Amino acid sequence: MTTAAPPAEQIGITIDPWDPDYGTSLSAEAISELDATTAELDLDIEVPAASWAPITPAASRTRPRTLLIADGVRRIDARVWVNKPSELPIPGFAASYAAGLVRCEPGTGSLAMLTGVGIRRSLFTPSHWVMHLRTTAGDYTVETTPDATVEKLAQALQQRLTELEVQLATEYRATADDEDLLIVDGPLRGRSHLPRTVGYIKTHHAPYLSGSPATVVGALAEGQRTPVFLVGTRWRRHSWYLRLPTRSTAPWAGIARCEAATNLSAKELTELADITTLLLPGLAGVDYKDPRAPQNLIPIGGLEKLLRHRLGHRELLYRALRVAATRLTEHS
Repeated sequence: MTTAAPPAEQIGITIDPWDPDYGTSLSAEAISELDATTAELDLDIEVPAASWAPITPAASRTRPRTLLIADGVRRIDARVWVNKPSELPIPGFAASYAAGLVRCEPGTGSLAMLTGVGIRRSLFTPSHWVMHLRTTAGDYTVETTPDATVEKLAQALQQRLTELEVQLATEYRATADDEDLLIVDGPLRGRSHLPRTVGYIKTHHAPYLSGSPATVVGALAEGQRTPVFLVGTRWRRHSWYLRLPTRSTAPWAGIARCEAATNLSAKELTELADITTLLLPGLAGVDYKDPRAPQNLIPIGGLEKLLRHRLGHRELLYRALRVAATRLTEHS
């Protein structure tokens, strides 16, 4: 008598819609650790954790007339060494960075309008005696860092870029009369003091939810969100997930996460979460135009393209830096 072999498990493959050059919208580390998060969590902000389920905001929710979107780009133009006789060379890098602000009026059919752009070039190094580097393509102002590690150099660059974004948003709001909502691309850290502001995260590198709450994220339909929750790592903020329109069935396809400040009331948080869930799907990127669709919103994609162009030609800047460094050495 022979025993029939058990049926083989069916293996399925899903192609992630993101261009591989950008990694993936959901990292392998995040998906493998969805049951092992170590972040401080409070899931009872909006509803009790046991009652978590997808939320569909009411279409009648009042929305701001104006939506502002701030974003920035950065680029290392050259690695540098600061040399001084009798001392070891000190590493650093010369970088260009730019921030921009666009104004949208969702639901009106009008195009996003550029309201401000700022461009900076800096030489990041822990050296306290190096001077600004003047080139034919622009001046690189010295930004002193705590040490020469890549982490500290990158943190200093990101901090200056964040400050530039904050400056543009603050200057625009000082002269505008509209009751707006500001979306900043990326985590809210460093910008949480700005009123009516939400951080927008399109790439998931770290898990925050586990168990049943994590399954709610995967169960979201287009235009739905999770309840608001509080998350604390090195800093604290409120957060929620929402799903944008997408044709993909990849894990967490179309899922974005938003962040809001900790000093907001439960009512204010619910309003922000509902408004973003109602507004952002209409701005979702499309896959035939953007390799990071749908999470890379159309205004963000257009702004990034413009800002990268404004940074200037990398090879020309590199040559200008080499010439300026040679002249500085010859005259020192």
